[in-house]
Amino acid sequence: MSKNKKIFLAVGVVAFIALIYGAIRTYEIYERELPSFAQLHNIEPSLKTKIYARNGELLQEYFNENRALTSYNDIPPELINMLLAVEDRDFFNHWGINLPRTIRVVTFGVFGAGKIGAVSTVTQQLSRLLFVGRQRSIGRKIREALTAIKLERTYSKEEILQMYLNQYYFGKGAYGISAASRTYFDKNVSELTIKDCAFLVGILKAPSRYGSIPKLGKKVRDRALRSYYSFGKIDKPTLDSLLLTELDLTPPKDRIGRAPYFTEAVRQYIQKKYGDDALYTGGLKVFTTLDWKLQQAAESALDERIDSLRARVARTKKLTDEKYTIQIPDSTDAMGRPVFEYKKVQGALVAIDNATGDIISMVGGRDFAHSKFNRATQALRQPGSAFKPFVYTAAIDNGYRPMDIVYDNPIVLDIPGSKQWRPSNFDLKFLGPLTIRDGLRLSRNLVAVGLLQKVTAKQVIFYAKRFGITTPIPNVPSIAIGANEVHLLDIVSAYTVFPNGGIRIRPKMITKIVDRYGNVMEVNTTPVKEEALSAESAYIMVDMMKTVIDHGTGKGVRRRGFKRPAGGKTGTTNNYTDNWFVGYTPQISAGVWIGFDDKTSLGRRQYGSTNALPVWANYMKKAHDTLPVVDFAIPDDIMFTNVCLESGALATNLCRDVRYEVFTSRTIPIDICPMHPSPELYPGIAKYDYNRSDRALNESSDEVSSF
Repeated sequence: MSKNKKIFLAVGVVAFIALIYGAIRTYEIYERELPSFAQLHNIEPSLKTKIYARNGELLQEYFNENRALTSYNDIPPELINMLLAVEDRDFFNHWGINLPRTIRVVTFGVFGAGKIGAVSTVTQQLSRLLFVGRQRSIGRKIREALTAIKLERTYSKEEILQMYLNQYYFGKGAYGISAASRTYFDKNVSELTIKDCAFLVGILKAPSRYGSIPKLGKKVRDRALRSYYSFGKIDKPTLDSLLLTELDLTPPKDRIGRAPYFTEAVRQYIQKKYGDDALYTGGLKVFTTLDWKLQQAAESALDERIDSLRARVARTKKLTDEKYTIQIPDSTDAMGRPVFEYKKVQGALVAIDNATGDIISMVGGRDFAHSKFNRATQALRQPGSAFKPFVYTAAIDNGYRPMDIVYDNPIVLDIPGSKQWRPSNFDLKFLGPLTIRDGLRLSRNLVAVGLLQKVTAKQVIFYAKRFGITTPIPNVPSIAIGANEVHLLDIVSAYTVFPNGGIRIRPKMITKIVDRYGNVMEVNTTPVKEEALSAESAYIMVDMMKTVIDHGTGKGVRRRGFKRPAGGKTGTTNNYTDNWFVGYTPQISAGVWIGFDDKTSLGRRQYGSTNALPVWANYMKKAHDTLPVVDFAIPDDIMFTNVCLESGALATNLCRDVRYEVFTSRTIPIDICPMHPSPELYPGIAKYDYNRSDRALNESSDEVSSF
């Protein structure tokens, strides 16, 4: 055998062995290293969780990868064709790999005939993204090609294009075409123009570079447009006109989302219950109770008052006043002196739908970007007189009546382990004997403390807890005037027991959570109810708290134009630290808190009726715009009659101080007034003159200088 023949034979043997090895290796890769068909059928891209208001508005999104799925039918044809023009013109004709193109590229590469372009098909690029990775090796290219074949066997062409455009990273944190169209153009995918599509397809090869430098972005856009023209999708005049246009990027404004304090509370709930993966990659749809229209009304009403108070502080306090200013960290003026700024007045508002327990509005502060601390759910503040209704509830439910007499007189209490406690009223006056209704109406501290002494602090704590107060309540007399601390959400929820006829409905923020496939993970549409108080006692409390708004410390509500049936209570703590107003109508309960985070005084004569009440009134007017006017339901066992306030008996036509009062069948008087005897009872319904009564009380009261 000649030498040449031997060489030829040896080369043939080596080639044959290499071919056999290549075939075996390819088979091994196909069987062992490629994704299984089960993996191919269960491709789950990371999707963002979306939080929706009850009206369907998008409030917030949470994600590791900013991605939302777009169906093939919602992708503009221009985008599909642009992608094929640039990346894979034979896409609909190959079966995962473009064999003729691959052979040409390899041949030209081997013989050094120059570069003719990339060889990877769209399907190969997708397989690389999903399963193979980007390391450079012959083995990786084989895996990529074989995975592409498997993908083509598993999915239709349209499904592959949909996955490609939903999976690819477009830069600036945008994963998928939906996020990209919003990030670069602030548009929905369906609104993309030809030149928009050209830019998005053009930046795919190096999104971080091309998407960030406008000059390069225009260059790759124009290159994609020329490919689109050569693909036969536009004519030359259209191409020329498009090339003359500037790159028109319209990124969305920075957003912290709508109702950020509320959505952050929702986020914390989901994270705690379902974990980080579900929250940030699971593509959940979370339907909440929040009403976006009313949320805007809440934010507007609260912001207006807080801004006014902040301006007042700046107007009345000097920057040298250490009580009202703080040093800005790491800052000095031109002279090297520390720079100070005014402390920020804060506020919070919560509103609940009485019938369902739905939290329809929640504001946790003036500026979420500045402070994420939620003063509606996290802050512990003394409620002051806003806690008094629980004292009166304990009394009414244990047989006391609104017209029973209590005394607004000095009280000295011995506190074990502490000095004597001498509570006082805000006006430093004693009004003497008062009805229980007037004690609540005028918010007399000494009446509340005296009443607590009769029913015991233990009973008051029992009712407050039963109503939904979750924070610790010490067994001390000072809880009568709200010296304990509460969450705003708790106290608003507790107040809903009154208009709900004694039924407590647990507050909720979420109605339904759905996963990416539409499976319901959680549903909370049925209110969780429990009886907290008899219907009769609840109604009597409502009737007394209506008097607070109609004729008492809350009458500013009426001056501000809110005329619907409503009950409520003001609250102001020592040194004007906390301002409160909590109240309700038959449909909605709401509460407002205003103050400094560090419990600095808001200033002299800054009451709950001065600051919190106007916010409440403005919000409730907006909240009831479209609601029917209804009054509180009267239980069957509730009765009304005219009583003489001097004797507490049924009023006669000779009685001078008569009030039409509310009772149950067990507590209604049956004796006729012995102080003004007459065979005739008081005719009609007594119209009590609260203004005359208040003038008389002020004239007869004794003012004291100190306690």
